[in-house]
Amino acid sequence: KLHTLQSDSTKVNTLFELCAHVTSINSEEKVIIIGFENFEEIWKFCTYYRVGFVGHCLEHLLLDDQLWLESFEEDIAIDVSIPEETLNRVYTGLLMQEGMKRYLVSTATVKECNKNIPSSRSGDLAQFEPPFLDSGWTVHKSWYFLLILFLICLRTVWFFFLTYHAFLLALPAHGTCLATVEYDAEGPFELSLAQGNLIVIVGHMISGFDWFIGRKEMTGEVGLVKTSHVKPTTDSCFLNVFSFAGTTSHKADTQRIEGLREKMQTILKQPKSCLSDITSADISLKDSVMLTEPETIPPCFTVHPILEENNSNSKILAPLLSFLDGADCKVEFGLLYQLNPEVLTSSIFCGHSCEDELISFLSVGREMARRKKILWSQTRLCFLLGKICAGRSKFSQARVYFEETLRVPQECFRDFKLLASTYYNLATVYLLQKNMESFSALMERLVALIMGIPTCLECLKDTLVLQYFLKKAVFYNNKTAEARACCLLAKHHWTCAEKVVPYLERLLVLGAESELPWNVSLSQGYLTLAHFYQELGLLHLSTSSARKASQQPTTALSDCLDSMILVLENVDKLHGTIQQAFIPSQALPFLYKALSFALTEQEGGSNNHVLSHQLAFCLSKQFYKHRMFDRAIDHMNVLCRDGLPLYQIPVSETESNNVLLWMAWLHIDNNQPSLALDILDLVLSSIPEHCTTPQEGVILNLQGVALCNLGYLRKAAESYQAAVDICQEYEDLANWAVAQGNLGLLSLKAGAKKLAERHLTEAVQLFSELEGEGHEANFIGVLLELGRHFVKQREIHHGKGCYEWALLLAVKANLFDCQLSATRILCHLYKYDCPDQTRCIIYNEYQIHLLRHLKDQIQESEVLEILSEIYLNLGTERAYRAALDCTKSSLGIFIDLGLKKKEAYGWLHAGKIYHLLGHNELVDLYVQVAQEVALKIGDTSFILKFLETAGDIFLNSCRDRDKAITFYRERALPMAIKQSSSVHTTLRLCNKLTVVMFSLNLYKEALEFAQMALDLSISQGEHLNQRVAYHRLASLYHRLEQYELAEHYYLKTLTHCPTPMQFDEETLYYVRVYQVLGDMIFYDMKDPFDAAGYYHLALAAAMDLGNKHAQLQLCTRLATIYHNFLNDRDLSLFFYQKARAFAAELHVRRTDISLFKQYSSTSVCTIKEEQK
Repeated sequence: KLHTLQSDSTKVNTLFELCAHVTSINSEEKVIIIGFENFEEIWKFCTYYRVGFVGHCLEHLLLDDQLWLESFEEDIAIDVSIPEETLNRVYTGLLMQEGMKRYLVSTATVKECNKNIPSSRSGDLAQFEPPFLDSGWTVHKSWYFLLILFLICLRTVWFFFLTYHAFLLALPAHGTCLATVEYDAEGPFELSLAQGNLIVIVGHMISGFDWFIGRKEMTGEVGLVKTSHVKPTTDSCFLNVFSFAGTTSHKADTQRIEGLREKMQTILKQPKSCLSDITSADISLKDSVMLTEPETIPPCFTVHPILEENNSNSKILAPLLSFLDGADCKVEFGLLYQLNPEVLTSSIFCGHSCEDELISFLSVGREMARRKKILWSQTRLCFLLGKICAGRSKFSQARVYFEETLRVPQECFRDFKLLASTYYNLATVYLLQKNMESFSALMERLVALIMGIPTCLECLKDTLVLQYFLKKAVFYNNKTAEARACCLLAKHHWTCAEKVVPYLERLLVLGAESELPWNVSLSQGYLTLAHFYQELGLLHLSTSSARKASQQPTTALSDCLDSMILVLENVDKLHGTIQQAFIPSQALPFLYKALSFALTEQEGGSNNHVLSHQLAFCLSKQFYKHRMFDRAIDHMNVLCRDGLPLYQIPVSETESNNVLLWMAWLHIDNNQPSLALDILDLVLSSIPEHCTTPQEGVILNLQGVALCNLGYLRKAAESYQAAVDICQEYEDLANWAVAQGNLGLLSLKAGAKKLAERHLTEAVQLFSELEGEGHEANFIGVLLELGRHFVKQREIHHGKGCYEWALLLAVKANLFDCQLSATRILCHLYKYDCPDQTRCIIYNEYQIHLLRHLKDQIQESEVLEILSEIYLNLGTERAYRAALDCTKSSLGIFIDLGLKKKEAYGWLHAGKIYHLLGHNELVDLYVQVAQEVALKIGDTSFILKFLETAGDIFLNSCRDRDKAITFYRERALPMAIKQSSSVHTTLRLCNKLTVVMFSLNLYKEALEFAQMALDLSISQGEHLNQRVAYHRLASLYHRLEQYELAEHYYLKTLTHCPTPMQFDEETLYYVRVYQVLGDMIFYDMKDPFDAAGYYHLALAAAMDLGNKHAQLQLCTRLATIYHNFLNDRDLSLFFYQKARAFAAELHVRRTDISLFKQYSSTSVCTIKEEQK
């Protein structure tokens, strides 16, 4: 398959879901070379590689169905490795090209690399530019760490610090810590510390961050604590990633299994129809994240005009001040903190005509709260005023209000949502005003709040702080904090698949690499990611993620079933149609694992018997589909071995019998008819006497098949007939037709052709009356058998009708295997039984179309070769070009599949066709390429045979016959002589060289090879080859005018002729040889007496043969010799009269017996060469 992908790599690009571009494929070294256009593509590919998706995607491409069936039992997988150093260099180069020329390192690390860096304070960060032309790193101090972080893409930060390692190591901790310094709080949101105070960490403390949330153990106060002021009391308090997926109880899992169990029967009967309505019964990852708290009714306040009398204003503002008072956070306050300014001014407050009027109203309330010392109301009013001013882009006023919000409280902060919202809004203002130092300080505090009190995250409307949190976690190589940030970002973007996928991918990578226990279920994580991939249309990645989910230790039965359904949906979307009764190979590992889980839970007391039954049945059918009968039987036997007996499983009696019938059929196909009979007898014994059912007809039909396989034809016929009677009684047309067809096949086997024709015809009639689908395969099988019967009976027209009907049914039912069978039979019919080249070509071309659909390249190449030969036999230029197209197509397949021997012959065959077309320059090119491919194989026997075939192209042609000598004499013959086992090949080559040299008038050169052929024939003791060699030597000496040697070898030829003669051709050979000898003696050696003797022998052989033309010619010659040379008037008159009689009988003009002109005998007759 890698060979195939070398010429078409688009499938590989599809599997990588556009994150990499295939440059080339080296199938010999099993290497795929890929390229990237930007660093985001590299990041995606690296993520897929680390998680294991790349290998899974290649499995979908390279593994065939049988390997998929073996993979989940024998642990077959594709192992993928990449040169990570090269990948990192490519990544860095892409970053440079895209303008990323600043990176961050810690000052401490830079000092180690470059001693010339200016002095810096501990904790400072430096930015540097990458080296060009090995010039070293250029380092600059910078306080604008955060600004740079926000300018850099998140994936760039990930790559850089993961590739070049983190420069600081941040240790996360939770539990308790001790204060190491005295510290006076700068506000109510901070804790004052005394050295030695025990602080309980609220949430988590990370040494890379400036702050964390702590609680004094003595007083219970909660507030912000600087990380640098404390030290943990334990060494191994690590941060756990909070599960963002609600865990389900065993009861919930059981409910889901029950819900999915009801769907399994649908999967078994119509496996793909369930995709539209199967839903998950438990609380999935996505559902758990989308759960929301009960809706809170927002407060509403009426804005009244501000009056000069304070008492009136007090009454107006009293409800608002009362509502906003209190140190604790109320549920209603959450809405005030979360709402944007537009909604805040329009829904919470009403009765005002403009925002200025609302601001005046709130300002009076703020002033009144300040005078009356209602500090918490003043604090929240300052916050609301700041928020409204920020919404109006009055950032300076907003900053004043937000800063006052933080200054007003005098007691410990307990409304942390207010604090987080204030920090967030004030940090936004600082960022817009480019006040980076203040921005950095607030972001550190805000991260501490989120890490300690997760509910504070509800007050933030975007991911500004989470992005900061994530990037700094990556920078400090804090995997657990990074995972926490990814988890929070994933929850924030949950409704947008495109945004949530990168964080979820990174979270799963961290989970796979972590050595610590997590609360996150990786199987649920991968399954959720698979759903997101499916939503984005990344179907191959979705399938890979589902596969990964099923391989996790935490995988449950419900996960396997959910993964299987997901894969079924993906395959349907890839094919564009829903295929009924079809389970793709990729879903089989999930099916197998689900069965293992079901059987394991069944042993533990779980009631999964029906589910196990259906899963095993479904898996067994998949093994049967791929002709793996032993494995199919094993998966059915597992029900009885590991579970309840079939009769105790809570299914209907009919369904239980169907399982037994299926097992019987498996044993029949596995050549175990005796076991099948035992099962069928068991089923028959369970049916009450005198109470027939439609199922009994099916049982008897199967019983007949088993008996027929055992050779009990009579009993089989009785069983078939009983099945026919029962099906006829219940009008079960489908099984009735099958039973009639089996009777017909049995009759053919027994030799009762008329009876077989009657049963098969009745079966065809019954099948043609059936409605619906599912019976087409049996119908097609009966039609093909009936067609074969008609063809054997020489009823070609009827047989052709059956074959074509079968093909039309297969096309209508979309059964490609049946189409292929019918098409092959039609090709054979029109090639041998009823020759019709046009139709033979049409059906062969359709056969090629089917094989391409079935992706069977081996058989496709074979049919292409057959079609090429058919075109060549037509002998027209157009046919030659069609043959050339077929040859080139088959040659492409041979190259793709790495079939070097067939590739060599493919190049040679194409050269032969070009020779027929007269393209001599292309002939030499193709033959040369073919020779190079053959020589690379290194198989001497193959090379020898190949060179001989190459020479035959020119030998059998009327042009460029001299090129055959090059292949025979200079290349093939020396190789054949060196091999002691190639004597017959050497003899054949010598004979061919003699023939081609004789035709080119190279008589002297031909003598050597003719003599070598004679010597080899004598050594082998083969008389026919000796006679041929003697004859060729005689012909050569005759041409060289060495008549005595020619006469000698002609006579030696005749001594090797068989006696007595059995065929007329042998007698004719005597006639021609004696006549040649007579002509040679008479014309060349001028000896009429000896010539007359040879003519008499030739005449005797011609008379024995009854060849009047030869007798006429010989009598004429003898009459001439006796009249003009031997002076025997009587014999001359006798032969003259005989010649006149033959001439009259053959209507030949009057014969002239006067003296013939003296010209060479070699011009009088040409001896027709005989070849072995």
